[in-house]
Amino acid sequence: MMGNNNREREEPLTFTIPSSSSHSSPITVSDTLDSYLTDPRSASGSFQNDGVLSSGDVADVEFGFSRPDFRQSSLVGTVELYERHVFLCYKNPRFWPPRIEAAEFDRLPRLLYAAVKARKNHMKKETRLTICEGHDGTETSNGDVLIFPDMIRYRRLTHFDVETFVEEVLVKNGEWLPGTPETLKGSYVFVCSHGSRDRRCGVCGPVLVNRFREEIEYHGLQGKVFVSPCSHIGGHKYAGNVIIFGSSMNGEVTGHWYGYVAPEDVPLLLQQHVMKGEIIDSLWRFAPYAFKWQLRPGSSLVNCLYFLLHGILSKGLI
Repeated sequence: MMGNNNREREEPLTFTIPSSSSHSSPITVSDTLDSYLTDPRSASGSFQNDGVLSSGDVADVEFGFSRPDFRQSSLVGTVELYERHVFLCYKNPRFWPPRIEAAEFDRLPRLLYAAVKARKNHMKKETRLTICEGHDGTETSNGDVLIFPDMIRYRRLTHFDVETFVEEVLVKNGEWLPGTPETLKGSYVFVCSHGSRDRRCGVCGPVLVNRFREEIEYHGLQGKVFVSPCSHIGGHKYAGNVIIFGSSMNGEVTGHWYGYVAPEDVPLLLQQHVMKGEIIDSLWRFAPYAFKWQLRPGSSLVNCLYFLLHGILSKGLI
């Protein structure tokens, strides 16, 4: 793997749910680096995406793929274990504040976050909650909810439905009766593009999303591979951060995290990972579920034993 031998693990991201015990809580929705809020115009956070993206070459040198710390740290083991990833389709990165769950006028993500937090101790699966782009009248409309590795979609969740949805689907692992779950087919690529949360993601993310869309069209993968920007997923230092969900060669649904992804890596990710089911080890951060303990080429036995012990402790088995 790239970088030094000292792994640096970052806390899970998306929306932070404070807990007295990070190991016993079944919900690992995000939040790290509170300094982003205290100094919104610091090097690691900005409230204005436009300012981040308009700085051109200067932004790339400081926060993009040419930044000094790009590909300077080891990637393996930089993702916390979890079992389910929930994506709420809602607006786009230009309108996402640093912490969407605290947005005064965005009731849906705020109430969904609150409901998940309130019921987290009753969930049997460790769950992440992330926001992805939503556009009414498209494949992913505002209010749609995507759930992995279940590979299902619920349409048009509203703030009136949040508590019932969380109870029936995330706590009881059943179905939300007002809606009919749709089966998702193909591969889903999410790229952290949360520029108001972290400048590195704000610079790298949109470039990667555009490159993915270009390559998907070039290879004729429309309708088979879907790409969307998403909110903060943890590991700012590893931007560009990419998650790919899809079925493996044996039909098992997997979710793989990649870090330090650059535009020139996108064709390889599509051709090798999506189309052939082969992992790109040099960019691989981890597969949090599906085959948590699988030995990967280039991953040391120490790393795998570490993950195994971490999983045992997080489940309270010893």
